[in-house]
Amino acid sequence: MHAARHLWPGLVLAFAIAPAGAQAPATPPGTAPPAAAAPAAGPRPLPLWEVGVAGVVGSQPAYPGADQQTGRALVLPYAIYRGQLLRTDRGGLGLRAVRTPRFELELGVGGSLGSSSSRIDARRGMPDLGTLIEAGPSLRWNIAGSDSEGRWRLDLPLRAVFDLSDGLARRGLAFEPFLRHERRSGDWRWSAGAGAFIGDRRLGSTLYGVAPIDATATRPAYEARAGLVAWRFSSSLGRRITPDLSAFATLRLDSVAGAANRASPLVRQTTGWSAGIGLAYTLKASNEPAVD
Repeated sequence: MHAARHLWPGLVLAFAIAPAGAQAPATPPGTAPPAAAAPAAGPRPLPLWEVGVAGVVGSQPAYPGADQQTGRALVLPYAIYRGQLLRTDRGGLGLRAVRTPRFELELGVGGSLGSSSSRIDARRGMPDLGTLIEAGPSLRWNIAGSDSEGRWRLDLPLRAVFDLSDGLARRGLAFEPFLRHERRSGDWRWSAGAGAFIGDRRLGSTLYGVAPIDATATRPAYEARAGLVAWRFSSSLGRRITPDLSAFATLRLDSVAGAANRASPLVRQTTGWSAGIGLAYTLKASNEPAVD
């Protein structure tokens, strides 16, 4: 996996379709909003399902340690479902196996967009970084807090990685612990966190290995190792503008300081920034509330 996994299209799923706070389902097209109503006793639950469209633009390193940025502009449809077992509201598709007030265990599927090596000087002439699919268990520990005071949680996903561009060839195993603080206030949602991206030897080779056939005078052969791929620090902000329209932004710093493959000739710099902004519009939503 590379940087794209965490910004495209995860950014859209994680913030565009996740409201700044719990709200009523979107108003159906052509239906006038209700007249002034008495204040609700509390926030309404999220809808069981919703569909819409989101657009995002941004820039990110081609992979952790790359010295070149890749820019993207995407318009994506989305569909989310918040059922008792099936969940699609956390940046991918998941089956929630266990849920308690403190712990949640789910089996999830996610993906990332590829990068063409012809556009990356350090990898020119090497195989492309393909479109990757990942699947595996994820444990979430809800440590403490509330929506008003802010919540602390620790995510511990362990995923097998496969290359969709190469017949689902296995590309390794990734473990990505991430500690996040999240807070909601009215129509605003803010989060910040830090984590590590750790991969096995096969994943390290996918990102940083240089086969003898790909070696050049300025790019010696390199045998990658298992271990830390990058440290990650991120902050995101989202706002519900109308019942149907949300805006969101994210900023992330990746660092390969102390990484297992820091010595790879494909690593050209220690730190890299990613940033993106976007809008999401809900086209239709269920009147039935979500199953928390």
